[in-house]
Amino acid sequence: MDNSVIKTNSSVSSDSIKMQERLAIFLALIAGYIDATGLIQWKTYVSFMSGNTTSLGAGISTGKSEIIITSVTVISCFLLGIYAGTCLSLWKRIKNQILTFYIVSGILIFYTIIAYFYDINNLSSISVIGFSMGMMNTIVTSVGNQKVNTDFVTGTLNSLAKNTAMLTMTDDKTEKEEYKSNAIHLLLLWIGFLSGAFIAPFLLDYFGKWTLMIPALSLMICGLLISKINFKN
Repeated sequence: MDNSVIKTNSSVSSDSIKMQERLAIFLALIAGYIDATGLIQWKTYVSFMSGNTTSLGAGISTGKSEIIITSVTVISCFLLGIYAGTCLSLWKRIKNQILTFYIVSGILIFYTIIAYFYDINNLSSISVIGFSMGMMNTIVTSVGNQKVNTDFVTGTLNSLAKNTAMLTMTDDKTEKEEYKSNAIHLLLLWIGFLSGAFIAPFLLDYFGKWTLMIPALSLMICGLLISKINFKN
């Protein structure tokens, strides 16, 4: 089943690929922003599970229970978010994943409002945000024929290097165009994540406890715009 929020035919049109690419970059920017916010506020990655897995292994070997509990919690909640998002994408009553935009946005808005009035402990915070990041990772899973992950960059960089290598090694013009296109998509995705992580510290200093409202409202607006596009089509 196609997990993309954009309606497509069996052959993916160039317009659909462009829309998928823009959406993937937007989601990567949001993920980078929230991941950097989590790292600054709670000293934990909320979407970069490779880093949390490393922390978990180190925590187990050194016997640091706090690190173990934190890492297990955020990894588990991230997996639950992916599970929930995937189930939504496979639910026959849902034609696209616009609902996931609203759910993730709603979680972030609800968390921000509660956190403004009450002091939420770090473990609860990373549980909620980690779950929402897992869900968001299921919105766009490919750009054209290239599989992508918008919430973490290890796979993105791996695929970027592989496509670049295949681009330089092949003499077939069709393959060259495909590998070049994939490499550009992946590079832009990485830049999107990096940009989100870059701007997060500045906006965190300015907005404080309201900082997660920015990605929350951005996701909601994006969902509304895509709904409008799909309605016209």
